[in-house]
Amino acid sequence: MRTERPALDTDGVLRFDGRWVSLPPVEARLMRALVARFGAVVSREHLTRAGWPDGSPGRNALDVHVLRLRRRIEPIGLVIKTVRSRGYLLETTTVADEAGDTCRQV
Repeated sequence: MRTERPALDTDGVLRFDGRWVSLPPVEARLMRALVARFGAVVSREHLTRAGWPDGSPGRNALDVHVLRLRRRIEPIGLVIKTVRSRGYLLETTTVADEAGDTCRQV
């Protein structure tokens, strides 16, 4: 099992396992909240406040941005899992595969 944690720099570049991906501003703010609690559940409310500090976005904005983030981070070995009625969880694809609960976009 890996012990490395993802790192997000001030320019919105997410690095993990020798790979990186550049994130747009809103997605970088969401990822910062997920990286801060890597391996733990982050509530939808917390993510909404992190992504849009100046006010609430549209109804489905968080879902759309999480979907985009999932697509961007999968190639570098990370997944965002939905934890029903709780929020979202950022972890490595290895951990997700070991749990038998891989997150894949179809």
